[in-house]
Amino acid sequence: MAKKAELLEEAKGLGLEVNEKNTIAELEAAIASVNKEETIAYKAEAGEPQVEAVAKEAAEEPKVAKAGKRSAKAIAEAEEKAAKEERKASGEMTEAEAKPKQAQKTRSKLERSSKGYRKAAELVEKGKEYSLKEALELATKTSTTKFDGTVELHIRLGVDPKQADQNIRESLVLPQGTGKSVRVAVFAEADDVAAAKKAGADIAGSDEFLQQLDKGTIDFDVLIATPMVMAKLGKYARVLGPKGLMPNPKSGTVTKDVEKAIQQAKAGKVELRVDETGIVHLGVGKVSFGVDKLLENSQAVFASLKSAKPSSVKGNYVESIFATTTMGPSIKIAATEL
Repeated sequence: MAKKAELLEEAKGLGLEVNEKNTIAELEAAIASVNKEETIAYKAEAGEPQVEAVAKEAAEEPKVAKAGKRSAKAIAEAEEKAAKEERKASGEMTEAEAKPKQAQKTRSKLERSSKGYRKAAELVEKGKEYSLKEALELATKTSTTKFDGTVELHIRLGVDPKQADQNIRESLVLPQGTGKSVRVAVFAEADDVAAAKKAGADIAGSDEFLQQLDKGTIDFDVLIATPMVMAKLGKYARVLGPKGLMPNPKSGTVTKDVEKAIQQAKAGKVELRVDETGIVHLGVGKVSFGVDKLLENSQAVFASLKSAKPSSVKGNYVESIFATTTMGPSIKIAATEL
């Protein structure tokens, strides 16, 4: 501040129009321009040609780079920083400069959620473990969607999916169905195609079905194949596998009894399978089912998982269970329920 005050006084003495808003760099530049004009005029009076005086004066001026530490902008910033340090040392800093910047607070996932979700989440007691029936009742109350949402179970098992005997994969028909309209496709020999269509298959074909796969057309939810033609699907494993559509004997989708497989798929057959982290994700019905139907389906799922427990598993078989609805909050269920 002391330096700026001196420059202001000097600039006003030279007749320049300046004020407190001007920076130190602007004041120094203005004073230097006046001094330069006086120097050139003096040299002209002494007999030195004005053009030569101007050229000589320009040569004597320090060179300023277009960019970098020697640029005009960088020099001005350095001077401003020095002035700020001087004000800080003299205790003349403004309140805005002296106030430290506060770290931006990161909002939680709940705070970033919609108003409807936050209102539904308030109904779930944090840290509490509910019984299966209580959790399903609460799930139907906390559904926030305008459409008929799906009630889901997410079960973490104490298994290692990398071990062949612990890679659980079971199938069952839910007593009350899934509430979804399932599109069933059948890939079989020509003799079985007609029977498949009669049994209710949405799509049925032999080699012409493969032509649809070649085009990338996948408009079905379940694919059933007979053992005789299964080998032809091998080259489509990379397409069907990630979507969970590749027929498998364990899930009952590779079978000679095509009619029975179609009926089970339409009735609400689901597959229980652990993912790479050891969690089973499964929809057990729609919110509109009501608690009793959802409870019946969930108990069937639990019974199937109990019977599928590998003998090599040590410790807790069930680590955690959560129930939720489409876009709804999760509800923790006591692991002892399974």
